[in-house]
Amino acid sequence: MPWARIEGAAYWTCFVVAFLTIAVWESFQPKRKLSIAPERRWKNHGVLLIVSAVILTLVLRVSPVVLSALVAGSRFGVLNKPWAPLIVRSAIAVVLLDLLQYWIHWSFHHIPLLWRVHQVHHSDPDYDVSTAGRFHPLEVLYSQGVRLGAIALLAPPAAAVFIAELLTVILNLSAHANASLPARIEKPVRSLFITPDLHRIHHSLDAEEQQRNLGQTFPWWDRFFGTYARASAEEETFRTGLKGLENCDCLSIGFMLAEPFRALRQEDPEVSPDLSPK
Repeated sequence: MPWARIEGAAYWTCFVVAFLTIAVWESFQPKRKLSIAPERRWKNHGVLLIVSAVILTLVLRVSPVVLSALVAGSRFGVLNKPWAPLIVRSAIAVVLLDLLQYWIHWSFHHIPLLWRVHQVHHSDPDYDVSTAGRFHPLEVLYSQGVRLGAIALLAPPAAAVFIAELLTVILNLSAHANASLPARIEKPVRSLFITPDLHRIHHSLDAEEQQRNLGQTFPWWDRFFGTYARASAEEETFRTGLKGLENCDCLSIGFMLAEPFRALRQEDPEVSPDLSPK
């Protein structure tokens, strides 16, 4: 199958269907009451998403699936050699790409310059499916650039990259849902995939909890590297966002685009997270 040819249509179809499905879910069974009307959240986060997508396309000029097709015959590749069946190499590629995403996310929380970019995502005072699109263009460029470099090095099967891309879309949107799975389903699902209740902990106002649950698709990496958190603060007192930004209009387009370039806020452990490795 020509994976590169259908990548764009499949990606955006998956995005729209997953977004609307999760939006309906959290509208009928919200986990928490939003402090800002969802209409404004969706509009502004949508604008940021479009800006990031346009800049990404103009700067990098190639998508992960297209690149994987281009390097399929590379003599330097690792996963394009017939040392294992295609399905095995594809499964390894999906797992390794998710492990890479874990370390990309880790770097955003432990490298001060990258944290200043990533804090745009964490400064959302609420938490719903639209938060999944709240990433600064610089973060999108850095993340995609690292992924493209890994794909060029490993030369994974295009089908595996295609699957990894769709999994990322679905899990990124569902993990940011303002909703929870039923208790009887949450436990078995969270052993395989990141759930809203797991990732919500990562968006806590508490700086320590922001260093937890860094996984994108699979929760195994957090367990293995010691960043897994099973539970958070009591629901009644749990809050999302960043300390020091409570009085800012964090939903404005200007704020989201300019925040990484603003002067550093006062050196206060309550404001800036501890960036030392845990």
